[in-house]
Amino acid sequence: MGRYRLGIDIGGTFTDLALLDAGGRVRFGKVLTTPDDPLRGLLEGMRLVLGEQGAPPADLAHVLHGTTLITNAVIERQGARTALLTTAGFEDVLEIGREQRYDLYDLEMRRPEPLVRRRLRVGVAERTDHTGVVRLPVDEASLGQAMAALREAGVAAVAICFLHAYRNPANERRAAEAVRAALPGVTVTTSSEVLAEIREYERASTTVLNAYVQPLTRRYLGRLTSGLAGAGADHAAVHVMTSSGHLTTTDEAERVPVRLIESGPAGGCLAAVFHGRRARLPDLVAFDMGGTTAKACLIHRGQPFMTNELEVARVHLQKKGSGLPLRIPAMDLIEIGAGGGSIAGVDPLGLVAAGRAAQRRRRSGTGLLRSRGEGADGDRRRPPPRLSGP
Repeated sequence: MGRYRLGIDIGGTFTDLALLDAGGRVRFGKVLTTPDDPLRGLLEGMRLVLGEQGAPPADLAHVLHGTTLITNAVIERQGARTALLTTAGFEDVLEIGREQRYDLYDLEMRRPEPLVRRRLRVGVAERTDHTGVVRLPVDEASLGQAMAALREAGVAAVAICFLHAYRNPANERRAAEAVRAALPGVTVTTSSEVLAEIREYERASTTVLNAYVQPLTRRYLGRLTSGLAGAGADHAAVHVMTSSGHLTTTDEAERVPVRLIESGPAGGCLAAVFHGRRARLPDLVAFDMGGTTAKACLIHRGQPFMTNELEVARVHLQKKGSGLPLRIPAMDLIEIGAGGGSIAGVDPLGLVAAGRAAQRRRRSGTGLLRSRGEGADGDRRRPPPRLSGP
């Protein structure tokens, strides 16, 4: 029977490990993250930390895993080729959004690019009303045309978000059956499974985000399980940290991977809560300086602040409404794309930037900042105005 529990956090620069034995003693390990294959660095770190204890992998009883894989895939647009099936006439919900400007006075205001291209947003004839009554069952001819279009486009994932499916998911389920039958191997996400709540834009956005990262998550977690088994830890139970600080199974993580978007940072907040309680300090600011990003979280009366409204891939730093909305339970974090390993620089305008932003600004001469944690592609900074006078 296993005697050890292993915690693993894969960050952008380092992969950190903590090994807990039956007596409550903890041993730590740190290796460089291997971006081309994060699993390779994970297994290397596991061998090192177990080797220092003289313990074989078979002694592992439990593996707890936090990762930034989902966050990075969304921000870097490295997810799957995704399509959206929606009620006919609602194909542009992802771009219309709330019809509100997040900055009334910015004439150059930009919105985040939707994860699903317009030609891959396909309308299906169907209708459920706000009470949950199916006024129009899924039109099979319309559904067949949609399947043909998706097959020709070669999509790897399909998000399904029908009007008022939070009241009655029957039409969504029928469409999901059709996709699985017509496109074997393609992952399917329905809004009624991911976010059965009112508000069409947020529901569609969350469903699309889940579909976008689902193939990547399934591949990674499948390789993680087989990699641990191949290394000799085949009896270890594997759980993944969610954005809310809870643990979930690999099967559930594969089904709703969007709930892992703050998986890694959530573990750091829990560590701050633990040590704050031991030190009898219930009110804290938890700060985590990583190699790639820095994160902060407020802890009040021994509990971290929580939220169920997030935004990712923000176009403008710290401007609410400029990103892709996401409705999941999560710790309320602030994260910026400048960590301990970031390289700072001064651009031609005399403005300081760090990390990738510094490289881009030196090349272009613009004042664009990028916050990796907020997912911002740029927050335009202008030099101070020249004042005339004596």
